[in-house]
Amino acid sequence: MRLRLTPRDTTFFDLLAVLAGHTVTGATLLAELLGASRTEREAIVERLTEAEHEADEATHSIMRRLNKTFVTPFGRDEIYSLASALDDCMDAMDEAGHLIVLYKIDELPMAVSEQIQVLLRCAELTADAMPRLRKLDQLPEYWVEINRLENQGDKLHRTLLAHLFDRVTDPILLIKLKEVVDILEEATDAFERVANLVETIVLKES
Repeated sequence: MRLRLTPRDTTFFDLLAVLAGHTVTGATLLAELLGASRTEREAIVERLTEAEHEADEATHSIMRRLNKTFVTPFGRDEIYSLASALDDCMDAMDEAGHLIVLYKIDELPMAVSEQIQVLLRCAELTADAMPRLRKLDQLPEYWVEINRLENQGDKLHRTLLAHLFDRVTDPILLIKLKEVVDILEEATDAFERVANLVETIVLKES
């Protein structure tokens, strides 16, 4: 590691960990949403919205801290990008939950549950990785696993699209389902962007 002659504000590690923790909540609520009735789903989505708002506030806390801090643990742009990418993960999951409720989708393909399990694992790994940015060790295994999960998510997405176009005859329902499946894929992509940013930070700081 490079020698630093000035102290660093380590609060950013805690703030990023808090933000990443909200994505675990978001993915958990999405999983809960699938097995719920329409009435129960509305209550779950309200909780998802609360988690998204908390994630927004955590993101704003990081931005405010950046404006007040002279020496940061690593580049300001990198911290900003990392916080924004984590917020994107939460936004996509929140959107997926709302679409399921707004479109009144009673039944989703089984593979959607697999998509959400991939998201949940990505969120758990990311939440575990953020505190380890303090030392930047043992992180390669994190981004390698996230990349593997994103590849798995890509395959699920392609399989789901093929299933929808093959089995769903109602064009309106097809559009609704495709939009949900696509936004879940965007959430997985967002987690990969976080992992790619972590990799860039580690390579620069090593």
